[in-house]
Amino acid sequence: MATSKEYKDFILEQLGLLDGITCRPMMGEYLLYYNNVLFGGIYDDRLLVKIVDENRKFNMREVVPYESAKAMFLVEDVDDRELLKEIVVETCEGLRRKR
Repeated sequence: MATSKEYKDFILEQLGLLDGITCRPMMGEYLLYYNNVLFGGIYDDRLLVKIVDENRKFNMREVVPYESAKAMFLVEDVDDRELLKEIVVETCEGLRRKR
C-alpha cells in the first residue's frame, strides 16, 4: 500500500514549525529531510524516523517500513506539532553525530 497524497500533505503541514523540511517521492512513499539530513519517511501512511540514541527517550515503537529495511521508530502522535518538532530535531542531531 502506498502513502496517500493527503496523508503526505497532512504530515508536511504538521512539520510546519520547522523551516527546512523537504520531501522527496520514492516508489509510492516519501523520504523526509530536515536541512538536507535524511531523518525518516512516510511509509504506508505512517511517519517513521531513523533510530538514534537521541530519540530513544520518546519511547516510540520499532517497525520495519518495508521488507529487508532497517527498523525505524513509528511516530504515533502526529497531532502534537511541538512533539514532532522535538523528535525531528533530536533525530537529526543524532544523525549528524554519527557521521
